[in-house]
Amino acid sequence: MTAKAGSTVLRDARRIVVKVGSSLVTNEGRGLDEAAIGEWCRQLALLVRDGREVVMVSSGAIAEGMKRLGWRTRPHEVHELQAAAAVGQMGLAQMYETKLRENDLGSAQVLLTHADLADRERYLNARSTLLTLLGLGVVPVINENDTVVNDEIKFGDNDTLGALVANLVEADALVILTDQKGLYTADPRKDPAAQFVHEAAAGDPALEAMAGGAGSSIGKGGMITKILAAKRAAGSGASTVIAWGREADALVRLSKGDAIGTLLVAQTPKHQARKRWMADHLQLRGAVSVDAGAAAKLRGEGKSLLPIGMTAVEGEFSRGDVIAVRGPDGGEVARGLANYSSAEARLLCRKASGEIERLLGYVAEPEMIHRDNMILTAVAV
Repeated sequence: MTAKAGSTVLRDARRIVVKVGSSLVTNEGRGLDEAAIGEWCRQLALLVRDGREVVMVSSGAIAEGMKRLGWRTRPHEVHELQAAAAVGQMGLAQMYETKLRENDLGSAQVLLTHADLADRERYLNARSTLLTLLGLGVVPVINENDTVVNDEIKFGDNDTLGALVANLVEADALVILTDQKGLYTADPRKDPAAQFVHEAAAGDPALEAMAGGAGSSIGKGGMITKILAAKRAAGSGASTVIAWGREADALVRLSKGDAIGTLLVAQTPKHQARKRWMADHLQLRGAVSVDAGAAAKLRGEGKSLLPIGMTAVEGEFSRGDVIAVRGPDGGEVARGLANYSSAEARLLCRKASGEIERLLGYVAEPEMIHRDNMILTAVAV
């Protein structure tokens, strides 16, 4: 990949997930760094005014809770970690809300676990919420829901969560702000011959060999978790930058194409990655048949599938399952994530979206399959 191509990755990104680590957010555990958080929020505001959509994934709840509770070392007992998270989350959310509001931005706190994104229905719910917030111009501030999880606290890290969120919202780029300049071929503190890695392919096995191990006493992640997060983000077509969080105007400069930190480039474009994921890696759970008019709108206009265009439902499936969309001739037109179960879909056939609440008692989405969660698998003949 040429240097010029690499420099355009962040410049052309319209939806960006930014992840900041505990040591940065809490100034190495001394408490929330108001000046640093304010500076990141100022930059986020500039990106939003430039037409970008931004999501912040922030560590720091446990570290802030430790400070508020007077604990100098990270506890090992899960219930103590959860208590620290509960205490610290109050201050963390308040700080982001204050600093974003100072920059005329709305904010929303979203607490997630890895389990939320592994469950198909909860995945869709979280995705819908985040996309709605972005559409409203609100900045979601996401943290792992450390108060209620177990294994995620002991073994998880927010680098992975940042990558999962990038997958969830189909981000163009993931920016991991850390207390290091980026990736070196070896630990520069131990090896004077270590060279800085300016750009590489995300998922390159050689990167994992370069990365170090443990993180600081405040956080749980090290460079290896960032390399693996970049690999995961690349699965949905998002490239990753690992950069020093205190670099002046890092987010703004990256958005202008400046070369800062280590750029790990996704090798598959976003639209191709999503198509491959949906077409090849997910098992079909059922199908809906549609009339000729609906098939034409899907093929020719890129529309979402509305219930009124459905004529029949095949198989048994749940909300969030991948289903096929078949035209009047039985051929597959598209496939995508169902917003309603098969039982609900049968009630919705030939019904207008305005009738969903009357028929089901609630409305998840006005569409059976939203166009963002659907790919065409056949062309008109």
